[in-house]
Amino acid sequence: MIGQSLVAAADTVTATAPLSDIGQWARSSGLEVVMLVTGALLLTRFATWLGDRVTTRIDVQSGVVRTESAKHRHAVAQVITWTSLVIVYCLTAVLVLQRFGVPVTGFVAPATIVGVALGFGAQKIVQDILAGFFIIAERQYGFGDLVRLMVSGGPAAGSTGTVEEVTLRITRLRTSSGEVVTTSNSQIVQVVNLSRDWARAIIDVPIPAAADLATVSDLLTRVGAEAYADDALHDQLLDAPAVMGVESLDLDEYRIRVVARTQPGRQFEVGRALRARIATTLLREGITVPADLDTAAPTAS
Repeated sequence: MIGQSLVAAADTVTATAPLSDIGQWARSSGLEVVMLVTGALLLTRFATWLGDRVTTRIDVQSGVVRTESAKHRHAVAQVITWTSLVIVYCLTAVLVLQRFGVPVTGFVAPATIVGVALGFGAQKIVQDILAGFFIIAERQYGFGDLVRLMVSGGPAAGSTGTVEEVTLRITRLRTSSGEVVTTSNSQIVQVVNLSRDWARAIIDVPIPAAADLATVSDLLTRVGAEAYADDALHDQLLDAPAVMGVESLDLDEYRIRVVARTQPGRQFEVGRALRARIATTLLREGITVPADLDTAAPTAS
């Protein structure tokens, strides 16, 4: 009986010891893990909120037309927010592993080997980060810029849209049709910034060959002066639209080019307004405008 009692007692102690260890771990390291994870979540939420607040304030201060410095500050704020989140997550993962008793220092040598292997396998990510760093440092474009990106292996025409997000790894555009285009920074081979400092709206006006060139030129000059004097367009134009002269000659018509320098990113809106004014004025004077009155490809210089 005594021997059986001792064996039963030993079994009880052996069974309760692990439960006691788990409870002690939960009150010490387990609690620290919970606090670390909670702190990381709160810190990332705060970093995201602060980044959104900073970018919103930059947008409010810059007004309708963003300056180049405002675009750059907005892009830098996005990159700093993204980098902060990555650092917080990585540090939290390391600290949590330590609380679970994983010897992190023992992984230094294997991590070096794994890092080299990942370096060969993850060259694309490293290239993306380096390309994103130079895009931000060189101020090639920023948040709100209207750009055309030529991507290796992509369509020859590239992707044109407004920059909605710039990080060290990707650039996200919103096209005029509402599509979102996400491009890895290392895939970008050429950037055409359509909203840097100023832009141009170029309109080639088709005129019937029978119309008097001098009369039409005077009418177009008057349209440009009236547009520049209009309060709705004055702030979007840097100067009055200029008539450059005859751009091309055909058998039954010739084309006169009108050029307007605009605020960054406003060339499309100004081009639409000028086309409407030109068509209305010419029709009022009895000059029939062909249906292909269009705007040439806008440029930034």
